[in-house]
This record gives sequence, C-alpha cells and structure tokens, in this order.
Amino acid sequence: MAVIYDNKVKGMGDCVAEFEDSGMFILFGDNAPDTLKDYCYSIDVNPIAEEIKAGQKAVIDGKEYNITAVGNVVMKNLGNLGHVTFSFTGETEAELPGTIYLEEAKVPKLDIGSTIQIVA
Repeated sequence: MAVIYDNKVKGMGDCVAEFEDSGMFILFGDNAPDTLKDYCYSIDVNPIAEEIKAGQKAVIDGKEYNITAVGNVVMKNLGNLGHVTFSFTGETEAELPGTIYLEEAKVPKLDIGSTIQIVA
C-alpha cells in the first residue's frame, strides 16, 4: 500500500465532539480561524504525495475506511492549510468542496497522537 498522506493529531478544540452526530470531524493546521478553532483537530500542514480520490482508503488509528467521494478543493485546502472535513456518510457525490467522504460508519474518536493516513 502506497501512503499518499500521513499526519497526526497534535491538538483538539473544546467543541470537536459537536460534529460527531453529523457524522464528521474537521482537521485544520495551526492557522485555523478563531471562529473554527474550537471545532477542529489541530494538525501540521504535511505534503500530499498524489491526488486523493474515491477508491482509496483513509486509515485512522489503524482502522480502514473506504473513500467514496472527494471534494474539488480538498487537495488545495489540505496541502496549503491542513484543512479538510472527513464525513462518514457514504455519499458518492461530493456535496461540499473541502470534504473527503467515507463509507458510512461511526465517527472514530480521535485524541492527541491519533494517526490519519490516506493510502492507495
């Protein structure tokens, strides 16, 4: 398996759990706007080895999730800002441009040190 993207959670806002019921979590680099910071998991801005696309897998703390759709600004936002939303709704069409959609599943509980990879 080729690793396309690799990162680790280094911080978390006080309100990150508020999006669990919506089936999602949000990542953002150090420059998250104050209005979003409390709702995001903090990560470093890391390089992306190749295009992220449906059919690949997200591996979160060792558990694999199939990627079903990818918004058209995911590469730009993740690569430049460390900003992306992971949605566990199983959607096959990307409604939101900055979102990676995954198979329908319970949102994993992230903590400081949690690992997030995208693999092909």
